Amino acid sequence: MVGLGGIFVEVLKDVSIRLLPIDEREARAMLKELRGYKVLEGVRGQKPRDIDALVKAMVGLSNIFAAHRNHLSDMEINPIMVREHGNGAAAVDVRLVRK
Repeated sequence: MVGLGGIFVEVLKDVSIRLLPIDEREARAMLKELRGYKVLEGVRGQKPRDIDALVKAMVGLSNIFAAHRNHLSDMEINPIMVREHGNGAAAVDVRLVRK
C-alpha cells in the first residue's frame, strides 16, 4: 500500500494497493493512481519531488519483504521523505513485524 500520508490517507483514503512483489512500472502506476499525485509533481511553488527515488524505494522494499515473507508478517515505512527531484528519498521510521 502506498499513499501520500497525513490527511490524504486518514481523511481522504487516498491509497493504492497491490500484491507483492511490484516492479518499477507497477510502482509508478500506483503513485499515479493517487488523487494527490500532483503534490509529488510540484504545486503552489513547490519543486517536484524525486519520484524516481520513491519508485526505487518502493520496488526495493517490495523485494525485501518478498524475500523475507516467511519471517515477516508486516513491514511499514512511515514516513518516507521524498526530497526535491534528484535529491533522493529517506525512510524516517521503519517497522518490521516478525511472524
